[in-house]
Amino acid sequence: MEERVGALWHRFVTRAAQRHDPKVAVALADIEKTAGLLFRAFGGDPGLRIASAATVRHGARRGWLARVAGVGDQAELASRDLETLQLPSELALLPSRELNHDLYLWLIALAAAHDAGGPDTDWLTSNQQATIRVLARYPGLQARYRRLVTAVLGARQSPERLPPDEAARETRLRQALHQPGSVAALPAARRPPQPISLWLYPTPARAATRSRRRDTGQPPSGGGGPAERDRRRHRAESVDLPTRQSPFLLPFRAESLLSWAEFARVNRPDDDDSAPNAAAARDMEVLSVSQDGTNTASRVRFDLDLPSASEDDLPLGPGIKLPEWDFRKRLLVPDYCRVQEMLARRAEPCELPPALRRSARHLRRQFEILRPAHGWRRAQPDGEEPDLDACVRHTADCIGGGQGHERGLYRQRARQERDLACLLLADLSLSTDAWINNQGRVIETIRDSLFLFAEALAVTGDRFALYGFSSRQRQHVRVQRIKAFGERYTATVRGRINAIKPGYYTRMGAAVRHATHLLGRQTAARRLLLLLTDGKPNDLDHYEGRYGIEDTRMALLEARRAGLRPFCVTIDQEADDYLPYLFGRDGFVLIRHPEELPRRLLLLYTRLTH
Repeated sequence: MEERVGALWHRFVTRAAQRHDPKVAVALADIEKTAGLLFRAFGGDPGLRIASAATVRHGARRGWLARVAGVGDQAELASRDLETLQLPSELALLPSRELNHDLYLWLIALAAAHDAGGPDTDWLTSNQQATIRVLARYPGLQARYRRLVTAVLGARQSPERLPPDEAARETRLRQALHQPGSVAALPAARRPPQPISLWLYPTPARAATRSRRRDTGQPPSGGGGPAERDRRRHRAESVDLPTRQSPFLLPFRAESLLSWAEFARVNRPDDDDSAPNAAAARDMEVLSVSQDGTNTASRVRFDLDLPSASEDDLPLGPGIKLPEWDFRKRLLVPDYCRVQEMLARRAEPCELPPALRRSARHLRRQFEILRPAHGWRRAQPDGEEPDLDACVRHTADCIGGGQGHERGLYRQRARQERDLACLLLADLSLSTDAWINNQGRVIETIRDSLFLFAEALAVTGDRFALYGFSSRQRQHVRVQRIKAFGERYTATVRGRINAIKPGYYTRMGAAVRHATHLLGRQTAARRLLLLLTDGKPNDLDHYEGRYGIEDTRMALLEARRAGLRPFCVTIDQEADDYLPYLFGRDGFVLIRHPEELPRRLLLLYTRLTH
């Protein structure tokens, strides 16, 4: 009975203190796509990703009801760093849904107007200057801004109800909101001010900024199927693994009853193991992350990630040095990566797998219409026989008093060639070892796609090449040669397709540059670079997040300048977050059911080369 009464009392006090009305709440998920579009329309950095903000403890004064309920001491503060624009996951602060929606729009416009280091340098001055820039560039936002200021100040504590030092600070903050640029500094006070929802805050300091990823051969996170993403952002710190004490000593720790302070061993490749700790993690303010390299997965995949020289594929040549784009320095660093072409060592020639033969026959019949054939070239100066249509047009022009321009009056029989070259670059990183369903893995779907793609293109007579790629830091970018442009599609090539296996990581920019060099040497009028992947760029070193995406984007821009047409086919369910920035809206396709990849890939090829 006491527990039930306590739960009812807690629910009543919490609701009264929070004043949260679901009818006026606006969620970030509802406007996420619009938010990215507006941010770029306002002139913001197109490489930034929209994400939910982390919950931080602000330390400001709270009302007595909030103190009794134990709420209101944390808030999701909007901020911006080099990779993300972080917005609150939900806004319900203001009294109407329209005002909360407008608050999202204002934060997006303000973030676009911030200087590159604005929110991380002088918080007060940078927000005022950004407000001035927004109102000057977009005068239509001035009335909306005034309404938001009135609503936000109405939800804050009045200066009359605060101690003198805090009241003086609150007065200056209100002045800065009404008259941006008029306040250069704030008076000192014992407590920090209540967060201002109209401004961006400095990004929370990260204790885990240094890279602690060791070379353990672990695959990137990825599981057996698409799952709902946790939209909540967590603050984290990187710590060393605690020394395990003797299991026979059981010290009494009364404080452990009040907090969750145990280290949970989470097997990253198998996300289901971490489910029991998910609820506890959501209640923690800061997650302390450590790395333990003694898990089972690293031992199981040791032979996959670290093959001996006798078991590894054959290197072709000494390797090729390529540049890499450093977006922080805005500099193309020369000779930064080393690409090594590899050839499967033990790829036995084979025939097409029996499970694919029926599909291959069907596709070959469909693609035979693209095969070069003999046809008539009309209006030629010489030919086997007169072109009746050209003769009629020429006679009509002469009778009508035209100039009687001399036209080609013959038609000539010739072979109609498709002047086309295509290079398919497949992602062979360790993430492709994940299971799609109970029937197969991603790498098996990629293998089937390569088989059917080669079978169909061999019928058309188009020039094509097949390569795969993976990487282990910048000095070891592996490009697997499956079929070069000068090779015929034979049982040997089928054996190489059958021998592909997942391993390592995804340094996509270097692989795209090497593919651009190979495809650029072809003299075809149309050159198509098809990229087949299941995730975003990443590697063991700093090649992750925005760094990898910016380098890949620069490599794709170089490919377009070389006259190539890059196109991406992906099964990554989060592709909409980054592929439009890399390839453009019409430069990629997301296949939501990976088992459909072989069939969809060939249909896309037909559409792209028609």
